[in-house]
Amino acid sequence: MRIGSLALGGLTVGGLTLGDLTLGDFFRLQSVQAEQKFFESKEGPAKSVIQIILPGAISAQESWNPKPESPLEYRGPFGVNKTPIPGIVLGEMMPCTAKVVDRLTLVRSVVGKIPDHGAGQYHMYRGYPMTPALKHPTIGSVVNHEFPARSELPGYLVIGDAKDETGYLPAKFGPFTTGGDPSNANFQVRDMRLPSGIDVETFESRKTIRDVINSQFRKLESDSAPLDTMDAYYQKAYQMISSAAVRQAFDLSSEPEKIKQRYGKDQFYRGAGSRAGMRMLLARRLVEAGARFVTLKYGSWDDHSALQTNFEQSMPAFDHAFAALISDLDERGLLDSTLVWVASEFGRTPKINKVAGRDHWARVFSIAMAGGGLKPGMIYGDSDATSTDPASNAVPLADLHSTIYRQIGINSDKELMAAGQRPIEIIDGGKPIDALVV
Repeated sequence: MRIGSLALGGLTVGGLTLGDLTLGDFFRLQSVQAEQKFFESKEGPAKSVIQIILPGAISAQESWNPKPESPLEYRGPFGVNKTPIPGIVLGEMMPCTAKVVDRLTLVRSVVGKIPDHGAGQYHMYRGYPMTPALKHPTIGSVVNHEFPARSELPGYLVIGDAKDETGYLPAKFGPFTTGGDPSNANFQVRDMRLPSGIDVETFESRKTIRDVINSQFRKLESDSAPLDTMDAYYQKAYQMISSAAVRQAFDLSSEPEKIKQRYGKDQFYRGAGSRAGMRMLLARRLVEAGARFVTLKYGSWDDHSALQTNFEQSMPAFDHAFAALISDLDERGLLDSTLVWVASEFGRTPKINKVAGRDHWARVFSIAMAGGGLKPGMIYGDSDATSTDPASNAVPLADLHSTIYRQIGINSDKELMAAGQRPIEIIDGGKPIDALVV
């Protein structure tokens, strides 16, 4: 201990610095942390999540909540499928999913805010309305922030591509994206291939050289954070490339042909139908290998016109693959620990329009979920007879998100730190829905 330059375990008072923090910064940071709401995240019933996105806003009237008794102009072009639950029906184009409804949790009274694609997507996948002042992280990025990866696999993966997921969180909490389409016979995961002529041993030697160079840069750079972030990406890439278990998880060729056919490998190749089955099969493999959060997209459901044609082309593949995913997870003992949810931006208008479609509608729509500690066979809430407004148990998106977070093991009242030392609640004001939980 030295007066004038007092050293306390790495804190130096003299230059008044702690690393790059002044002493004033240090005490100010302590004050902010004391005010920041903190709850420790601990794994809940949903050890993993598979998030299935149906872009463009799917019509509940033709899928999760048909209204066969409503007037024809509201009812739409399809009939219904009965389910194992008395009095509960699904749309005519969902015969496979109808058979597994007793393992699903349907929320038929979700309430959105703005019937706009950009704003609706933002609200659905982040739990906050869009604002020009701040970008919020998606659920997957929050999960990646709150929990470490279980293995060499990243904690958050997107099958396909993604952008702008992390919001105010550091970029390192964003997803690993596979790129490409798993339906293609020559599908390979982007960024997991070594350059031609480079084997793992050579790659390891170059990695060692890079580590030495980076350590020198850190000594010279006043701000090493960008380099540290890049190095974290590089380390994860190396772990994945060099891991036989990770390569196996992505290798759909090792999956038995019978299972591929079950998911619809060679069936329902109409419109966007070719992409659903292998994406969901890959999602199951990634969860089985330890991934915490997996996102995939399927189809385009912005049916302002020709709604019947699009459903006839696109829904069979989804219906077949989704039912296979739920049954497969259940048979493997993974459904209880895996929360699956099917989301879209908002709903569609109560009436069929003049060009045989439905337009944007945010006042009420449906969300399908399964597993992860939710009640199987639960049908929660409903819209009115014409699908215009909630008729019972209206569910704001904040409440839906808070429920999902609780099942994962995250208290959505917890505050994360945005730029400028600004604490932000994971979800603002949401309350978990106890009735949905086992």
